[in-house]
Amino acid sequence: MKKYALIAVALVLPLVQACQTGPSQRVLTGAAAGAILGAGVGMAAGGDDKRNAAIGAAVGAIAGASVGGYMDEQERKLKEATAGTGIEVTRQGDQLQLTMPSNVTFTVNSATIQPGFYGPLNDVAKTLIEYPSTAVDIIGHASSDGADDYNMTLSQQRAASVRAYLINQGTQAVRINAIGMGETQPIADNSTAEGRAANRRVEIILTPITQ
Repeated sequence: MKKYALIAVALVLPLVQACQTGPSQRVLTGAAAGAILGAGVGMAAGGDDKRNAAIGAAVGAIAGASVGGYMDEQERKLKEATAGTGIEVTRQGDQLQLTMPSNVTFTVNSATIQPGFYGPLNDVAKTLIEYPSTAVDIIGHASSDGADDYNMTLSQQRAASVRAYLINQGTQAVRINAIGMGETQPIADNSTAEGRAANRRVEIILTPITQ
């Protein structure tokens, strides 16, 4: 088994703590500013202009007129790569969101990626490498089961594990931010088992870097 299969969370947590803001409003484009990030991530959309500049210097930016086609191609590739895996790819404006339910990515109370999910994540990484002019925000979420602080930590660790894995596959680290939202951003009713299962998830938000 390749060494990237076992990445210690303790080594990747500092990366989470060092990157607590998302792309600034100058990275967000058109109707996407506040669409996916505003509804599903909230405070993750920060004003980190240093991060924007670092990504732009490393990978370059997209001319405004080319953004739509660029994201169209990336969306198509990601949907092909994730078909049948349990990953849901959605789009609002020029942002893409990949939603990965925890039952296919992690076991209960664990931040270690399940081996069966390496393949889909490898395919996601290949697409990210092919389309480098996007900021990548990885957001961990939890259900209301357990203590608030435990859920926050676990969501951070899961986001960090996905970040570390994608970097290990060749995605540039400067592009990727990872944070945990704990149980603060539910998408379903926590009073039901089905709702709690839906709330335990990791999301990857892709935002184009524009000139």
